[in-house]
Amino acid sequence: MTEIRRITEADYDEVAALHVRTWQVAYEGIVPADVLAALDPAAFAARRRSDPHPGAETLIAVDEGRVAGFVTFGPDRNDPGEGELYAVYVHPYHWGRGTGRRLVEAARAGLTAGGYPSMRLWVLEENHAARSFYERVGLAWDGTRQTWSPRGSTVELPELRYATAL
Repeated sequence: MTEIRRITEADYDEVAALHVRTWQVAYEGIVPADVLAALDPAAFAARRRSDPHPGAETLIAVDEGRVAGFVTFGPDRNDPGEGELYAVYVHPYHWGRGTGRRLVEAARAGLTAGGYPSMRLWVLEENHAARSFYERVGLAWDGTRQTWSPRGSTVELPELRYATAL
């Protein structure tokens, strides 16, 4: 049975390794290969330790003693009166098993309890699998588009904002 719980510092390294591995699989063919190859779990863990989003909360899904996924959410970075889902990543082994849905539902509950009227997230336009998943869990593109550049890269990738009322 998968358990959803708050992240602890003891989880940071495992979450960072999962984050990097999931990026490399999910963004293959979308994010330049050299950017994906250069991702470093130690750097991801260090950022988590030193650069948290103010007001953010991270929950992890643990299955058979291993981190299967995580979700990070809190106030919208551009409009703190709204809620934002900053990240939801599930290890590829757990795709299609309901882990992502449970994590999004936990984030939705946390944002609702925090009094946010909506939940927003940004997704790469070319990430059709993620967009399909977000649509299945009740989010929809709200017409807002921007570009995003991966850390250490000059490439600009279009991303879309998805949202749902809470």
